[in-house]
Amino acid sequence: MSPNRLLLQFALRRPLWIGLTIAFGFSGALFNGVSTMLIIPVVLGLLGEEVNLSGAPPILRKVFSSLAQSGGEAQFLWMMGFILLAILLKNVTSYLSTLTSSYLSRSLVKDIRKEGLQLLLDVDFDFYIKTKAGDLINRLGGEVGSTATAIRVAVLMLCTMITVLVFTGILLSISWQLTLITTVLLAIVSLSNGFFVKRAKHFGQQLSDRSRDYSVAVLEVLTGIRLVKATGSEPYEYQQIAHLIDAREKADYDSQTNSALITPANEMAGLTVVVAILLLGRVFFRGQLESLSTVLLTYLLVLFRMLPLVGQLNNARSVFANLAPSVAVVTDFLRRENKPFMSKGHVPYSGLREGIRFEKLEFTYPGHDRQVLNQVDLWLPKGTTLALVGSSGAGKSTLADLLPRFYDPIAGRILIDDRDLKEFEIRSLRQSMGIVSQDTFLFNDSVRNNLAYARRDATDDQIIEAAKRANAYEFIVKLPEGFETLIGDRGVMLSGGQRQRLAIARALLRDPDILILDEATSALDTVSERLVQGAIEELSRDRTTLVIAHRLSTIQSADQIAVLDQGRVVEVGTHTELLRQGGLYAQLHSMQFSEEPQTV
Repeated sequence: MSPNRLLLQFALRRPLWIGLTIAFGFSGALFNGVSTMLIIPVVLGLLGEEVNLSGAPPILRKVFSSLAQSGGEAQFLWMMGFILLAILLKNVTSYLSTLTSSYLSRSLVKDIRKEGLQLLLDVDFDFYIKTKAGDLINRLGGEVGSTATAIRVAVLMLCTMITVLVFTGILLSISWQLTLITTVLLAIVSLSNGFFVKRAKHFGQQLSDRSRDYSVAVLEVLTGIRLVKATGSEPYEYQQIAHLIDAREKADYDSQTNSALITPANEMAGLTVVVAILLLGRVFFRGQLESLSTVLLTYLLVLFRMLPLVGQLNNARSVFANLAPSVAVVTDFLRRENKPFMSKGHVPYSGLREGIRFEKLEFTYPGHDRQVLNQVDLWLPKGTTLALVGSSGAGKSTLADLLPRFYDPIAGRILIDDRDLKEFEIRSLRQSMGIVSQDTFLFNDSVRNNLAYARRDATDDQIIEAAKRANAYEFIVKLPEGFETLIGDRGVMLSGGQRQRLAIARALLRDPDILILDEATSALDTVSERLVQGAIEELSRDRTTLVIAHRLSTIQSADQIAVLDQGRVVEVGTHTELLRQGGLYAQLHSMQFSEEPQTV
């Protein structure tokens, strides 16, 4: 889709406002043109000069004759009143046109921002893996902001074009010969502006690229500020980003330099056109200048009023060309056909009755050749716990990500009560799950709001009860403002164990049907691990639970333990059964609990 088609696509959603903008713009231009036509006859009449309208356009003669019936000075007073009325109506309709065009442009910008937001919420995880967060922020912020400006410029161009067309019609009615010459001269001026328009588009592309690079770099530094400070890399990062700032400002300066040339160039070209029309008027109307002086002066005044509008139009073309790269970025951003989207399903999830079956699952991450899961067959009955163990890269977390449909398998399927997972409405399915991972995410908000995120209608009593069951209540009430304490970005004000217990309390508050625990205690000290493990046991009681474990001591009581190796399930059984078999699980157990390291 081209950038212009994007704007048209959103504009066509609001035909009423487009119609009102055009109607008010046309009315304002018409009243402007009529009042301008009458100025010269009135001024000449007030100065006592003869007003000769022979050869004038019919509309001018008709208006002038209808107001001249009173004769004498009253004639010109009536005409003055008519001009003032026309100017008043022009200003009223111009004001209404400004309101409608402003509402139209703001509505289009609002629609584009909402469309972009909806796309980011709908698109699959794979899109985020391949796209830098800074790039996304730049697209949804800076590039959409530039597109907003482009929309306002486009609406302004539309209103200006309407006025120019009305004035051109008036000029044609006065003298089609001079208007033909004027059109040719102005066309030449517009073509010469093509040089500036082309340069504007080039500089706009540079500015868009430099802005993206700057946004990506700043976000990465802010995200990794702990590492930057820990390694003493502040001077290096400063130099890197300062270079990007210089490059961006240079691109912006080049763009402004190009734009600054357009206005004086258009002014000189306009004056040249006026001089040319004066000279050609003498040639065309030689011998008739005295009788056609009123008409010729009227023509020149209308032309002189129109030339700034033509200059505005040419300048707007340059501005729009400068913003076109941003519009192109937003157009590509809003395209859905080149992005991954999952089927949403159609069956509302109403609860687990029998269990979850993983049937011959195979999976490869998009863009990679390595097969992460290979012919995985597992059965997780309702109300039981299935633990996944294995070395790093065995496929444990990938298998857990398939259950809430963060990804879909490339082969095989997951069944819930003998129904394919893909048939369930994805939102209702995920709302039935509680996920607690090693990398807990918390908002820069209060403790209360973080706990209630999974359940917006939770009461204070329910939040307190969940915190107590998660072994979190004791440390929460010791915080400066208790449950209303702000915990910083990603919960930086809390320890790892405290963050994990808040995540568990959040899951408890949701009361999920299916629970997924992804190495929730692997990065904790002994004391924190015991508190978190106690909270996990409370959370897992009587729930269908899938656990990914690094420390085997935390899953010895699981109903089943599945051992994965290079994407395959190599062993399944209870803790006692697997130790008795003496296979990979027994070796992993021996490595963790033995004083002497062993080779797996």
